[in-house]
Amino acid sequence: MEATTYNYKVVRQFAIMTIVWGIVGMLVGVILSAQLLWPTLTEALGPLAPYLSYGRIRPLHTNAVIFAFGGSGLFAASLFIVQRTCQTRLLSDGLASFVFWGWQLVILLAAVTLPLGFTSSKEYAELEWPIDILIAVVWVAYAVLFFGTIIKRKTQHIYVANWFFGAYIVTIALLHIVNSIELPVTLTKSYSAYAGVHDAMVQWWYGHNAVGFFLTTAFLGMMYYFVPKQAGRPIFSYRLSIVHFWSLNFIYMWAGPHHLMYTALPDWAQSLGMIFSLMLIAPSWGGMMNGIMTLSGAWHKLRTDPILKFLITALSFYGMSTFEGPMMSVKTVNALSHYTEWTIGHVHSGALGWVAMITIGSMYYLIPRLFGREEMYSVKLINTHFWISTIGVVLYIASLWIAGVAQGLMWRATNDDGTLTYSFVQSVEAMYPFYYIRLLGGLLFFGGMLLMAYNVVKTITAGKAVNDARIPEAVAA
Repeated sequence: MEATTYNYKVVRQFAIMTIVWGIVGMLVGVILSAQLLWPTLTEALGPLAPYLSYGRIRPLHTNAVIFAFGGSGLFAASLFIVQRTCQTRLLSDGLASFVFWGWQLVILLAAVTLPLGFTSSKEYAELEWPIDILIAVVWVAYAVLFFGTIIKRKTQHIYVANWFFGAYIVTIALLHIVNSIELPVTLTKSYSAYAGVHDAMVQWWYGHNAVGFFLTTAFLGMMYYFVPKQAGRPIFSYRLSIVHFWSLNFIYMWAGPHHLMYTALPDWAQSLGMIFSLMLIAPSWGGMMNGIMTLSGAWHKLRTDPILKFLITALSFYGMSTFEGPMMSVKTVNALSHYTEWTIGHVHSGALGWVAMITIGSMYYLIPRLFGREEMYSVKLINTHFWISTIGVVLYIASLWIAGVAQGLMWRATNDDGTLTYSFVQSVEAMYPFYYIRLLGGLLFFGGMLLMAYNVVKTITAGKAVNDARIPEAVAA
């Protein structure tokens, strides 16, 4: 018998955990910001202090925000969108449940092992080999669930959002497996199969494409569904969305070497990374304009709809980040920006401005529907959340832009006799005013997440969980 309902249970589970992990990940981020100002901050915790040192919890922060918060948001959105656009229930409820609990287990293992110091020392891929295998198993299950649902679709057309989700699912599997090839020596320690510059190249092919596909392509799938839905208008140009998809997917794969400027990587590889990074501006801005121009004829909705404010502001940050990234890959600019706070500002322009804000807007759209309500408990609180978050992001990234340029200039400044004008300690000391502003920006963004949690709890208590939603054709029948 054909299914007559959508599976909202797994979507609801992931949506709730998106907010939970968002709060956890951003709290750790605030602690890290504070540790830059007060390095002995956690020493009062006695025996726990070593496990909360900057070096231990920094990878916890990145993994929590990217894979726990961002990942849960993507699972929720993709599993909701693929059902709605294919007009069919997920391939398997059991498989959906396995994907949810498997991913939460991965996150919990990360939260335990990283503070304990078990790490492969690879950026965004720090988890050790047993967890890597679990990630691969869960991801394959997710792929079967997603593509199996598309195969059994009731619509002839595959909506563009599903193309973006499909590309991210396939590519992340490839990236994770290749970068995680390693030789286990104990249950908690392994060594990479690659060495030296090859290891660096594979790592940043992985690292940049984790940004490119996990944090960009996948969230564009989110954008291509929720912006038209919330605006009540079709996407500005469907043809542009297809051009955006193919060009973005081809070019992104080649941009990784721009993380390795002025290193032992061959100069031709560095130049190749720079050229492809510059080419990325075209599809990135094409996608941004496609999303923003969807509001043509409906701009007035931005005045009263805070969810649209989140979505469109996220697209604006996407545009800024995807201009700034290619600019920073130019060798002469990179000579100034590399290893400075500017890079951290750029990362958070994308992570907070684009990824977090598009996720927050999408969750505000989803959660009422998952609990049988027309809208969130308080639209006014969503509006307040928007302004707190936006001010927080601007303070955060602007302070680090200025700090990074100052840092780079201080490092390269020389006296007439060729000696350095500033010592390294002086450059660190100059960062302190900007670290205070950065901490304030982080606190504001974190505070916004707490507001969201309150709004969500009130929405949940006033509604009733929807496990199965009727498929429209089934209702008509």
